[in-house]
Amino acid sequence: MDAQAEHATAPALVREGTNPGFAAQVKAGVIWRSGSQLAGQLVAWVSTFLVIRMLEPGDYGLVAMTAVVLTFLGLFSGWGFASALVRDEKTDKVKIGQAYGMLILMNLALAAGQWLAAPFAADYFNQPMVGELLRVQALFFLANPLLALGHALLVRRLKFKLQSQIDLGAAVLSAATALACAYAGLGVWTLVAAPGMLWLARASGYAIAAKLWQIRPLFHFAGAGTMLRYGFAMVGVQACWFAQSQADVFIAGRVLDPHRLGLYTTALFLTQILASKFVPPLNEVAFAAYSRIQTEQDMIRSAFLKSVRLIMLVALPFYFGLAVTAVPFVETFLGAKWMETAALVPILAMAMPLMTLQILFAPATNALGRPGLALRTGLVGAALMPGGFLVGINWGVAGLAWAWLGGMAVLLAATVELSRPVLQIGRRKLAGAVLPGLAASAAMAGIVLALDAALPPLAPGARLGLLVATGGVTYAGLLFVFARPIVDEVLGLLRPAKAVTV
Repeated sequence: MDAQAEHATAPALVREGTNPGFAAQVKAGVIWRSGSQLAGQLVAWVSTFLVIRMLEPGDYGLVAMTAVVLTFLGLFSGWGFASALVRDEKTDKVKIGQAYGMLILMNLALAAGQWLAAPFAADYFNQPMVGELLRVQALFFLANPLLALGHALLVRRLKFKLQSQIDLGAAVLSAATALACAYAGLGVWTLVAAPGMLWLARASGYAIAAKLWQIRPLFHFAGAGTMLRYGFAMVGVQACWFAQSQADVFIAGRVLDPHRLGLYTTALFLTQILASKFVPPLNEVAFAAYSRIQTEQDMIRSAFLKSVRLIMLVALPFYFGLAVTAVPFVETFLGAKWMETAALVPILAMAMPLMTLQILFAPATNALGRPGLALRTGLVGAALMPGGFLVGINWGVAGLAWAWLGGMAVLLAATVELSRPVLQIGRRKLAGAVLPGLAASAAMAGIVLALDAALPPLAPGARLGLLVATGGVTYAGLLFVFARPIVDEVLGLLRPAKAVTV
């Protein structure tokens, strides 16, 4: 239910004359958010892959159906109002109290609404279990006011280290809950209990860290017009995101049985790990930092291009590598009952670099006070992706995967053309930021494919390990030889923060 509109990173937002303390905070924020996210995801991955082996594809199909309802209602949970506090150059107790009051009222209404809507959702998907799951999941909304407001205040104060520590602790608790429930034989309820623990732990941690007990919620909203307008603009953006990201399950849920739907959503989960788990936390750093320098167009442009270059430098080898190692990867980590997903992973993996790049534009344009631009690109996606899924479902889950690839290519092109004038970035500059990672990743994938074809029969784990090691060494070597300045740039980001000038 987190807001989906704040996507990108800002690893370097400083130039001569910029406050070195602010620069150090941004740099430390990137390192802490990326580092803690990596640690948290390693914990989550170990637990997820163990749980996947114990559960059935149908369990994941049922939870995917409930996610459509959860995500839709989550559009109205008030994250946009909390985000307005981050963007405001100045805020006060009244604005914070009003945001708190809005969050409480909206989430109480959403919890009640989901409880009442549960049987209708069960009828739509023709799965009675969906209704039972949704009624329990309605409790998630009760934690949302603490989570959203605490998160916004920590981001505004640039307390990324503290936020990252809370997220890491919550990830550990969630992983332990998932393993305990799966071993206890709770089946599909495992997939409700684990995210529930994650939600509760993060909300509690953020509330304590942000000292929310000192804030009095206000239920009179005079003077909150700017916050309301920004919040509802974000709802519009998120509604478009919902249409393009959940339409596949909404459409397929009435056509496919839970088993087939579970195979598809698991393949989608594997390929979206980077875009959905790593990029959004770094976006929080970007949105806060962009907002602080929103009057400095040239700084935002430079920071945006550097963010694109560095993120794609990491994302592209991941996606290309996953595409060329799909079979041994699935066989090693998921097991034989999931092998049908291996045919979907390469198609989806080629769509995800396009998605990763596309979602990097919104934080910069939002911070410049142009949330309507993200809404326009979102409307393109909201019309494009569901149409593709309606056509693709005629070819089953493979058709849905191809709809992702074709749809994201068109959506990225539209986003670039709509956003460039605002960011004042030329096509050549943007292409130059992507090219180093793209060229090295494509060459690496070709070498890995050639090696895979030449290898004798091996155990899946051994085959995967050899291919991954070869790909990693090849990619690093290509960058070191042909793009040494970029390697130095990455290493510079990881060194201890100093006063920086550009």
